[in-house]
Amino acid sequence: MKSYYDVIVIGAGPAGSVAAGTAAEQGLDVLLIEKRQEIGEPVRCAEGIQKQGLSDFIEPDPKWICAEIKKGRVYAPDGTVLRFTQNSDPAGYVLDRKIFDRALAKKAAKAGAQIAVKTQATSLMKDDGIITGIKGIHQGNEFEARSKVVIGADGVESKVGRWAGLMGSLKLKDLESCAEFTVSDINIDPECCEIYFGNSISPGGYLWVFPKGERTANIGLGILGTRLNGTPPVEYLKRYMDSTFPEGKIIQAIAGAVPLCDMKGPISTSGLMLAGDGARLVDPLFGAGIMNAMLSGRMAGNNAVYAIQNGDVTAQALKRYDDEVQERIGKAIHRNYMVKEVLVNTSDRRMNRIIHGLKRVNIENVQIDRLFNSITTSGISLHQMMQAIF
Repeated sequence: MKSYYDVIVIGAGPAGSVAAGTAAEQGLDVLLIEKRQEIGEPVRCAEGIQKQGLSDFIEPDPKWICAEIKKGRVYAPDGTVLRFTQNSDPAGYVLDRKIFDRALAKKAAKAGAQIAVKTQATSLMKDDGIITGIKGIHQGNEFEARSKVVIGADGVESKVGRWAGLMGSLKLKDLESCAEFTVSDINIDPECCEIYFGNSISPGGYLWVFPKGERTANIGLGILGTRLNGTPPVEYLKRYMDSTFPEGKIIQAIAGAVPLCDMKGPISTSGLMLAGDGARLVDPLFGAGIMNAMLSGRMAGNNAVYAIQNGDVTAQALKRYDDEVQERIGKAIHRNYMVKEVLVNTSDRRMNRIIHGLKRVNIENVQIDRLFNSITTSGISLHQMMQAIF
């Protein structure tokens, strides 16, 4: 561990590894730290990602692809089904996040980034109002490391954002409380992702079944914070398992909270940028975060290079990063947040009408990749989105 770097990245998830690799590829001296002893652990994710754009970051590898998604089904509370299909190429993948995250970290290391696991930041250092490094613990020993730029990519519970005064607490209406089981020995379509709506299944959210092989799937659900009624999400999930997959064998159980909020306020300040879940860049309609994490990581890495080369890491200079994220990601987040605000308080009767209406306008004829890309980017307007729904 050295005492000085150009860039220190906190958190070795997709955002952090891409940020570190991007900066290191352009000649910067980069340290990437991860508080856990193994990158990719623990997994707290449904592990789905669209195929489009993935190869911009890493070439798809069978080692971390558990399933290729060519079909989708969306179930209304009354059982009405929207069925989507894809041509020969998959629309997306269900990943093995442990292997995927490590592959991204290896790519960063190959680019020249130094990686330190079991290394935790405990505070930020600041000189004259500019963040200039971190204090931390590396394998039990305290250390200080200075840098020109710090990138906080430490996930949903980001401490870096709070230390920097950028991230406050979330309202309950912008949090989904989630539970997920990885289940084996069940009959599923290994090429199909399924989504179930219904307030008896998942109030203010939805339930998902994402295949991870021939007879294995991630099955989980999220419940809006304001709709929690004393029954934890895991109990809803157990009810679904008992009624639908009583023969299934649970081989992993995870739980956590997902921020489904609008992009508000800055995500950078003098000497520091936030990326990925740490910047709350999860898509508020789907809860998808991997692609946005990598996109923001690359933008953070590139902006660190630009700021350092120009000798200006002030808040005003790094606002360039905020503006780029807002343009590339923030517009779609805002639009999908507005749609989410309507859908989470929708009754089962109204949700049935929405899905019946979508069937009538032949939305099922749209290829999955085109549909998902339009919804998760700024490809269609809020007006078009609301027209399609209502």
